[in-house]
Amino acid sequence: MLKTNTVRWWIWLMYGGLIIYAIVTFIPFLWALSASFKPLSEISASGANFIPQEFTLENYKAIFAQEPLFGRWLFNSAIVAIFVTLFNLLFNSMAGYALARIQFPGNRLFFFLVLAVLVVPAQITLLPKFLILKSLGWLNSYQGLVVPTVVNATFIFMMRQFFVNFPKELEEAAQLDGLNRFETFFQIVLPLAKPALAAQTIFIFMSSWNDFLLPLVVMSNPEMFTLPIGLNAFKGQYITYWNYIMAASMVFTLPALIIYAFFNRYFIQGVTFTGGKS
Repeated sequence: MLKTNTVRWWIWLMYGGLIIYAIVTFIPFLWALSASFKPLSEISASGANFIPQEFTLENYKAIFAQEPLFGRWLFNSAIVAIFVTLFNLLFNSMAGYALARIQFPGNRLFFFLVLAVLVVPAQITLLPKFLILKSLGWLNSYQGLVVPTVVNATFIFMMRQFFVNFPKELEEAAQLDGLNRFETFFQIVLPLAKPALAAQTIFIFMSSWNDFLLPLVVMSNPEMFTLPIGLNAFKGQYITYWNYIMAASMVFTLPALIIYAFFNRYFIQGVTFTGGKS
């Protein structure tokens, strides 16, 4: 009985800690949402109040009316994030399946190379990426942002772990029906990998959508900026328009929330399934 009560107290403490952490994490977002409906004077004078004293929608109108490139930046972010996500879903899944199922010379070596890439900080590769893209003439272009990020070692590993635990009987049955390796992958394996693909979609889309460093290095033409870079347009030399930045940030956050809400039912299942044996 005493042990049961102790376990129960630990559970309550754990949930209490998680609730406190969630509240602390949510407060800055709640303030940013509130500030997006305030005039600049109120943000500067009123401190951290969460209820706008002068509620206004002018900030949302102004970011489109006063900054003519805002819509273009939003479009650029969407195009890059969508194509990066689609290419990653295809190539990471194919690479993960090959490492998990196809025995070829160097299979283990390629797997260890993927693991080695995981320990290399992304900042180290920025200069080589810039020099390669410059030599190809891909600076200030969509392919300059998309091509360097069409594969991701983290998600090759994740998909490999998923396919290691995938039932071989389904693939053997497909082969008995006359399907070759590619037909088995695209018609049988990939449709049943929805949980892992959903988890991958959420992570990759958010990473590409929020990426700041690569667009900062590759893009110098304002028309080709993505939204994280374009937000600097609302910062002047002597004044920062926090009301516009907060409104633009809320617009920027909305697509990521929609993607997460759409794929959420597969998300936990996908993360669970990809932690199998090596």
